[in-house]
Order: sequence, then C-alpha cells, then structure tokens
Amino acid sequence: MNQEHATATRTRAVSSDATQSTSAVARGSSNDVDLARLSESVALRLRREREERESNVRDEALASSDMDDANLVDGSTLVSTDLASVRDNLIRQEESIIFSLIERAQVARNSAIYECGGLPVPGFDEDTGRRHSLLEYVLRQTEQLYGRVRRYTAPDEHAFFPESLPPLVLPPLRYPDSLHRTASTFDINDVVYDMYVHHLLPEVAAEGDDANYGSAALLDVACLQALSKRVHYGMFVAEAKFTAAPQKYTPLIVEKDANGLMELLTDTAVEAQVLKRVERKAAAYGVPPDADGNGGAAVSPKIDPKEVGRLYEAWVMPLTKEVQVKYLLHRLDE
Repeated sequence: MNQEHATATRTRAVSSDATQSTSAVARGSSNDVDLARLSESVALRLRREREERESNVRDEALASSDMDDANLVDGSTLVSTDLASVRDNLIRQEESIIFSLIERAQVARNSAIYECGGLPVPGFDEDTGRRHSLLEYVLRQTEQLYGRVRRYTAPDEHAFFPESLPPLVLPPLRYPDSLHRTASTFDINDVVYDMYVHHLLPEVAAEGDDANYGSAALLDVACLQALSKRVHYGMFVAEAKFTAAPQKYTPLIVEKDANGLMELLTDTAVEAQVLKRVERKAAAYGVPPDADGNGGAAVSPKIDPKEVGRLYEAWVMPLTKEVQVKYLLHRLDE
C-alpha cells in the first residue's frame, strides 16, 4: 500500500514538473513570438518611413518644377544615414576639429573673453540684464550672419542660440527627412559650450593674456561650431545603426534601457581606431609640411597629439554617444 502511494506521489510530481516545464517553454515561446512581432512591426514602420521620405522628395520636386532650381536641394549626400557615409562624414569632421584646435592653440587663453562683463561688449541678457561675455557676444553675432543665409536650416547644424536667429534672406532649402521627427527637440549645445570653455580650452590654449581678444573669440567660435556638429551628428550615427539592425535595438528602446543602448552602441575597437587616427592627424597637421628639411632640428608640434586623443576620449566621443542614446530612446515614438 505504502509502495503504491509512493509511486502515485512520484507520478504526480513528475506530471507537475512536466506541466511547469511545458508552461515555461510556452512562456518563452510567447516572448519570442512577441519579440518577433515587434521586430516585424518596426521593420514595417521603417519601410513606410523610407517610402514616405521618397514620396515627399518626389512631391517636392514636382511642386518645384516651375521654380528656380536654387529653391530645391538634394541633401542626401549631406545628411545620409547610410552607415558608410556617416562614418566618412565623421572622419572629415575630425579634420575640422583638429585644425580649429591647432589654430586656437596659437593664441593665449585670454580668460577675460569668457567672463560676463569682463569686456565692455554691447550685448545684454534680456531677462537678467547681465552683460554678455565677449565669446557669447561674438558667437551670437556670428549666428545672426549664418542664420540669415540658412546655415541652421540644415539638419546637421545646431545654433547655440536658436531663439535669437533672424529671418532668412535666402529661400529655405529642402532636405529629406533622414531622422525621426523628435530629432529637432534634441540639443546639448549648453553642455558643449561648458565642456569647451571649462575643460577643453584649458588643455589647448596656454595660460596667459596676449590681448588678442577678438582673434581668440573668433577661433573659439570655429571650435564650438565644429564640436557641436560632431556631437549632434550622433543622431545620424544612431539612425544608421538602428536602421541596419532594428531587431537589436528595438527591445532596449521599448524597455527604455539607456544603459543597454549605451553598451550596444559602444564599440571599443572602433573607438581605439578613432583615437589613433586623430592623434596621427594632429601630429601631421601640427607641424610644417617641410619640417623634415629643417636641418635635422626637432620641430615641436603646435598641439600635443596625445592631448587631442585624450580630449576625444574624455569628451567628444562620450557626448556623441549621449546624443545617440537620447535619440534612440525616442526613436519609436509615434
């Protein structure tokens, strides 16, 4: 009797384990099905977005057929989200950043440029009445000029003071909708400005005051514009990576997993290549092309190549990835 009872108990236990195992498999299969359906949905949305962009470009071309050709631009080569094109663009931007930093390194830091009221510029904050710093004044005035000739209508350009941009004096250009519509809401130029003035600049320009305030401020503007473009170009990088592998990014986006997205976006091997490349460029561009014919005398580079690599590693690449994560977190927004 006891043996029969024990056998029955074991049978029920085995049956229960089998049922639980079957349920677990079923749940796993259900999760796989849900993920597959989500991936299919995202793939369908990507196709529709691509078709809509192509349709918009065709419609605009037809609508503009009786207009001056100058009113229509094919911005596909400027704002492409093809991964190879994005990488080529990033490589070209390295040169703009390095050249601007090399030029800025030729002038002393001139700290008065960055102090509010440090120099008597005719610019004041409308809300607080504080006097602008020389850098802010020159940057604002520069954006007034560039804003009139439609620089900031390009999707890869971001003004530091967009609220102050003037009306266009040229007809606006049309660009394909390469990014998700929420891209227009992302802007971390305040972070770029703070990073440049308080962290990057002290490592590039020697301490001191040589009274070259105007020259230094103009060179600062060139640096800020190049850095801003590189950092915000992270949205194009993110779009290219997402479009190439939506099945990898979609679950993390749905879960709002910023850390998971950052881990997926990070490619340490590629980042190491970037650091080596910018250091080589800084070493090459920072000395005269005829330095080898200097009678054997050593020629000091205008900027320390290792420092350029450190700045990229500590600031440029991390900020670019921060923009990528912010963009992707809203990539599936309706």
